[in-house]
Amino acid sequence: MAVVIAACGDTASDAGGDLAASTTTTESSFEPTTEPTDALTASSDASDATVSAEQQFPDVLEVELTPSDDTWSVAATISSPYDSPDRYADAFRVLAADGTELGVRELTHDHASEQPFTRSLDDVGIPDDVDEVTVEGRDQANGWGGDTVTVAVPR
Repeated sequence: MAVVIAACGDTASDAGGDLAASTTTTESSFEPTTEPTDALTASSDASDATVSAEQQFPDVLEVELTPSDDTWSVAATISSPYDSPDRYADAFRVLAADGTELGVRELTHDHASEQPFTRSLDDVGIPDDVDEVTVEGRDQANGWGGDTVTVAVPR
């Protein structure tokens, strides 16, 4: 198995694979409401939504889990239409169903010329008893929130 190390750059990662519509949407906090699926990837219904100038949080549009030995790589596609050097999506996190934070990927600059964008977080330890994870974005000004994506952990 190959380990992919991704850095925040100017190109999006390829998040291929079968898509499933197992999503959870929240306004400002993590609240899973869907049943797990057997898919490696999932996407949010937000990908077809009209961008609102009043949007407070980045939206997670798609998540892909890739096993790597005893850890996982999590690729998240995020949309933050207000992206600028003054305000942008500055992180995403991986959460277990009980809200336990399994990993955080900090984003150190805006992605204004690359919307939506995909970034990866490697070496995420997902315990054997965790059947699904949820990915949530963070905004510099408003914190965690927006549309999330929940995906089953394929074992």
